[in-house]
Amino acid sequence: SGINAEYESSGINAEYGEMVQGYKLSPNAAANFSRKVLAKALRSNPYMVNLLLAGVDETGEPSLYFMDYLASMAKENYAAHGYGSFFILSTLDRYYREDMSKDEALDLLKKCIKEVQSRFIVNLNAFSVKIIDGNGVTEVADIPGRGTVHKDVPLEAIHPLLAKA
Repeated sequence: SGINAEYESSGINAEYGEMVQGYKLSPNAAANFSRKVLAKALRSNPYMVNLLLAGVDETGEPSLYFMDYLASMAKENYAAHGYGSFFILSTLDRYYREDMSKDEALDLLKKCIKEVQSRFIVNLNAFSVKIIDGNGVTEVADIPGRGTVHKDVPLEAIHPLLAKA
């Protein structure tokens, strides 16, 4: 199945790499390639990018890699970056389990979104969600956000699914 990854804002194109090399990159190879590109750029024209790279290798083993703008890389079970990560990493620490189902993982994601919305000044209207597994990248229905509504407005007044989060 090769790599099922989505590169956003990194300037790195996995499909191009596959064409040049003649074979699909595993998630580990793609992460190491990405890290090498970031490390090389760090010395001349650095990218100001933090990224999460997820994929599933030929054996069906999922992988998630965290990389920052200094080209450090770590394989993680869960990850977050940006200002929101300050608020949600404790939620992930508390509720993440390796044997979670997709529905349980989506419920945990909703808890994280709720945490960010209660503590962060910027709120989005919706959060797009993509699941990366052996079947590829699947888009899930957007998780509604609060937008610019004040935190005292009842969640069900914004969107019925928020009341269940």
